[in-house]
Amino acid sequence: MEDTTLYRAWAEIDTAAMKHNLAVVRRVLPEHRQMAIVKAEAYGHGIEGVVKALDDEPIEFFGVATIAEAAKVRDAGCRTCPFILGPCYPAEREVAVQNGWRMALSSMEEAQHLDSLGELTGRKVNVHISVDTGMGRAGLLPQDVYAFGEQVRRLKNLNIEGVYSHLSAAADDISFTHRQIESFEQAVKELSVHLVLPYRHLCSSAAAFNYTAPSTNMVRLGRILYGYSPMHSPYNSELRNTLTLYSRVTLVRTLPSNHGVSYNHTYITTSPTRVATIGIGFGDGYLHYLSNTGARVYLNGTYCPVLGRITMDQIMVDVSHLRNVAPGDVAEIMGPNVPWEDLTARAKTIPSNVITSISSRVPRVFK
Repeated sequence: MEDTTLYRAWAEIDTAAMKHNLAVVRRVLPEHRQMAIVKAEAYGHGIEGVVKALDDEPIEFFGVATIAEAAKVRDAGCRTCPFILGPCYPAEREVAVQNGWRMALSSMEEAQHLDSLGELTGRKVNVHISVDTGMGRAGLLPQDVYAFGEQVRRLKNLNIEGVYSHLSAAADDISFTHRQIESFEQAVKELSVHLVLPYRHLCSSAAAFNYTAPSTNMVRLGRILYGYSPMHSPYNSELRNTLTLYSRVTLVRTLPSNHGVSYNHTYITTSPTRVATIGIGFGDGYLHYLSNTGARVYLNGTYCPVLGRITMDQIMVDVSHLRNVAPGDVAEIMGPNVPWEDLTARAKTIPSNVITSISSRVPRVFK
């Protein structure tokens, strides 16, 4: 594994754990194919390293959000095709067509433009029809689905390869989620009058272990791939953590009683306190919202509370209870001992926000 001696902060990525998590999904859903979601730097893990690690797996697509992310998959030399999950605006579409990337289709304007680009480039353009079953972000409204299918089948340069939708509240609103599933099932039925749809996908990580959509044959794996299921299920305990964020102690000092720590002195010592400065901050993705929340790091086998406000490049922690701590010692910032769930709750956000905030100046080390 890569030498981290000179790294002030780094994220260690366990690719074997990712493959294990994929295997769990395949065992639970043996009839479903998988799309691995690698947008937002593969949920903070590093897109190039993740797609290289997973490209030998029988995955149908790598789900991305932008043309630039699709290009990163291509430039990594992957055989697995990128799937651009949201709409492409007109200037982006030709690049996607030329590269053969899969695209979402939400309107007749998009369909006609992509058809013309297919004719211009001499390529069949593979698309998946997006249906808005309640997310309100993109896709055809259910009442427009049948007529759209009838019209789009006449476009000779389009290959309607699939249909999909997105659940808006799978972990929080079970009854609404079931209504979305019913809406999707009806949309698939209406589109199938005119079209053959090899790929049909609705469930993402929040729904994969908890809901059944009879017509679907593929699941989109984001957080489950990286070791976290947003909903309780009997399979969650089988998932393995895939990312551990580390940083190093850069300085150890003893501050006197009644001494402020960090900006605006939101923390003031009540007795002489040994304080370790650690080389990570919100510029690295350790959220400022964790300030004064009881957040802690795991250092030399014990927990150390974070003091005062998180700064851009550094945090300060109380190490008064440690017998031995010195510059260069490694602290776990997030991982097995400091799980996403803990940081998520303290920052009052969602897990995806915590891990996708890890910035580009933090090296990703793949093992």
